[in-house]
Amino acid sequence: MPERNKLILLDNHFNLGADGNSCRMTISACSANGHHVNMKCIKRLYLLLHAFSGKKYCWAFLLAASTLSAAAATDDPILQVAEQYAYQQTQNLAGKVMVTVDPLDPGTYLTACSAYQAFTPRGARLWGRTRIGVRCLGPSAWTVLVPTTISVAGTYFATARAMTSGQTIQAEDLVTLKGDLSALPGGIVQNAGDAIGKSLKISLAAGQVIRAEQLIAPTVIRQGETVKVTISGPGFAASNEGRALNNAVEGDVVQVRTASGQVISGIARHGGLVEIRY
Repeated sequence: MPERNKLILLDNHFNLGADGNSCRMTISACSANGHHVNMKCIKRLYLLLHAFSGKKYCWAFLLAASTLSAAAATDDPILQVAEQYAYQQTQNLAGKVMVTVDPLDPGTYLTACSAYQAFTPRGARLWGRTRIGVRCLGPSAWTVLVPTTISVAGTYFATARAMTSGQTIQAEDLVTLKGDLSALPGGIVQNAGDAIGKSLKISLAAGQVIRAEQLIAPTVIRQGETVKVTISGPGFAASNEGRALNNAVEGDVVQVRTASGQVISGIARHGGLVEIRY
C-alpha cells in the first residue's frame, strides 16, 4: 500500500502508512502527559484512517491501539502506585488477591509529579469495586482517585441439601465451593468449624451460601444450673462453683452468683464452665 497523506494532530505530523510502526506513531499522539491514552482521540483517528485507508488498515490500527493502551496502563506510575498499595493493604486477606486498576478518565489533566502517595479514601473499602486515592507530594499538589477492582479467590461453604430453620448443621450438610469472595454477600462462612454444631435461624435451599448471621450457636450454659468458675492470672489459678443467672452460648458473658452471694461475670465455655482471666 502506498504512503498516505499526512495527518496534523496536536501540532505534530504523523505519516499514515500501512506498517505497524506508523500505527504506533499515530496513536502515540493520543497519549496525555504520558499517563494514559485518550480514547476519544483514538476514535477520531480511527474514523480518519478508515476514510484514508479502508478496513484493512483500520484492523491494524485497532490492534496497535489495544497494544498501546495496555502498555500505557502498565507503565503509568499513578496506576502502579495504586496497584502496589492495594496489594500491600490486602496481603492478610484469606484467599488469593487479584488487583485490577483501570486507566484514569481520558479528560484528566495532571501536572508532572516526582513523588506519589497512595491512600484509602474516606468511606472506601478495599474489597470488590472501589477506588484508591493517589496524591502528588511535589512539585505540584494534586489528588486523583483510581478506579480499582479487588478480587479475592477463596473457599466458602454452602448447604449440601435443603435445611429448615432450627436444624443443627453437621459436617455432611456442608459443601465446599470456590470463587470470588468479593462478589458474595458479607459474612460468608469460610471455615467449616464456624458452622458445624450451630443451628439455622432461617431455612436454606440446597446450594445456598451460608452466612454467619444466619447461624445460632448452641446454648452451653442455662439459667439456674450449677457451673464451675475458673479464675486465672499471672502466677495464680483458682476455681469455685456458683449458679448461672442467664443463658449463654459459647463465648458469651454469663453472670454467676457464688455461694457467698457475690455476683461475678465470666465467659461461657462448653461443659458448664465459666472462665475469668486477669
